[in-house]
Amino acid sequence: MHPVEMNKQAVRILEEWDPFQIGSKHYEAEAADVVAFLQGATHPSDIAHHIQLVYEHSFEEWIPLEKCMEVAYKLIAIKLTVTCSL
Repeated sequence: MHPVEMNKQAVRILEEWDPFQIGSKHYEAEAADVVAFLQGATHPSDIAHHIQLVYEHSFEEWIPLEKCMEVAYKLIAIKLTVTCSL
C-alpha cells in the first residue's frame, strides 16, 4: 500500500468513528491532525493519547482512552501494512 492510500484509509477510519455522533464530515481538521501525527508515531498508546487531546480540544468533550485505543490500533495496523510493503 502506498503512503497516500494509507492516509486516505486513516482519514476514513477516523471519519467513520464519529465519537460524538454528529456526522462523519465534522472531523476533517481533527482527522488531518491525527494522520499527520501517525506518520511519526510508533505505539498505539501514543496515538490514542493524541486522538484524545485533539478531539477534546476541538469539541470540549472528553473521550475515554479505551475508545481512542480502539481507533489507534486500527490506525497502527494500516501504518504497519505500509511499512511492511515498502
